[in-house]
Amino acid sequence: MKTKSENPMRQIRIDKVILNVGGIGEELEKGAKLLKFLTGRNPAKMKSTKRIPSLGVRPGLEVGAVVTLRKDVEPFIKKMLVTIDNKLRRRQIAKNQFSFGIKEYIEIPGLEYQRDIGMRGFDVTIVFKRSGRRVRLKKIKRGKVSLRQDITPNEIIKFMEEKYGVKFFGKEVKD
Repeated sequence: MKTKSENPMRQIRIDKVILNVGGIGEELEKGAKLLKFLTGRNPAKMKSTKRIPSLGVRPGLEVGAVVTLRKDVEPFIKKMLVTIDNKLRRRQIAKNQFSFGIKEYIEIPGLEYQRDIGMRGFDVTIVFKRSGRRVRLKKIKRGKVSLRQDITPNEIIKFMEEKYGVKFFGKEVKD
């Protein structure tokens, strides 16, 4: 007789890691070079849709660069977490994801200063999923999926503590 084990549809997996950097003009170009240097992929440029006169932003102006990693992200995540000493605040966690910033890329182990990039930082977002999530996201024959399919902040905390040894501090998170 088989032993009852955990439901495989409830297992949490890492869906993707998103790296992004913001800036205008030359600062954005340096940020895009940084993302290419870190990942080896060409970043996509993000354009503004709003006008913010105090920052010199107008609609259609490129204000950010983004790279999404989907395969073989385990070593990359470990490297990024070492940079922040494996410590995160609980308020950095949202439903299905968490984010943190890295102030200077030279804090990443094994990287040296690049003169053409300068001192730059970037943001890292790690998105989680369970099996069956695509049913909610696909365009053709989209289906409804229970809210139980979402990954709560407390589940993310448990997953990250077990798998990566991350320590969380701050106020408790409500589900």
